[in-house]
Amino acid sequence: QVQLVESGGGLVQAGGSLRLSCAASGSIISINAMGWYRQAPGNQRELVAHITTDATTNYANSVKGRFTISRDNAKNTVYLQMNSLKPEDTAVYYCYALAKVRRWASPSDYWGQGTQVTVSS
Repeated sequence: QVQLVESGGGLVQAGGSLRLSCAASGSIISINAMGWYRQAPGNQRELVAHITTDATTNYANSVKGRFTISRDNAKNTVYLQMNSLKPEDTAVYYCYALAKVRRWASPSDYWGQGTQVTVSS
């Protein structure tokens, strides 16, 4: 009932930048939060950044000072600006939204299909 479409992944050299975008659509009553997770080869999926409707943010320690998450509430879109990229940032990045599709129900997590980010040394 909620669809998330990611864009902006690709190949970049170490020290470079990328900006990821994710737009949510569907039968959405409200979105409490949006964010990004990533999964590198052989690793489990981990939180990268998270933002609430009131713009409260949190980041993984490994990306603090390099990545910035932002959100356009009117467009139900979340962005991840990634600067000073390192080879260890290479992963599939997944967008998520904590959203309600029924006013009488608790919000649930919804996930995008993922976009590949590759950082060369």
